[in-house]
Amino acid sequence: MKEIIVYTTRFCSYCNAAKRWLEKEGLEYKEIRLYEGDEMEKFRKAYPELRTSPQIFCDGENIGGFDDLIEWDPEDLQ
Repeated sequence: MKEIIVYTTRFCSYCNAAKRWLEKEGLEYKEIRLYEGDEMEKFRKAYPELRTSPQIFCDGENIGGFDDLIEWDPEDLQ
């Protein structure tokens, strides 16, 4: 199974929608909450061009946000 990482922010409806979509499709993911500790600082250093949330990665490849995620075939994410 591919590694899916979802970077989320607090009070983000698109973040919640992305997590619900992944769960509905039966896909496991790791959530990194950018509002905890120094996660936001680490994220901005690694990906300065990414300014919206959520940001979703599959095996290290940036998929994009929620609208980009739902365009993917769930089988391609397994």
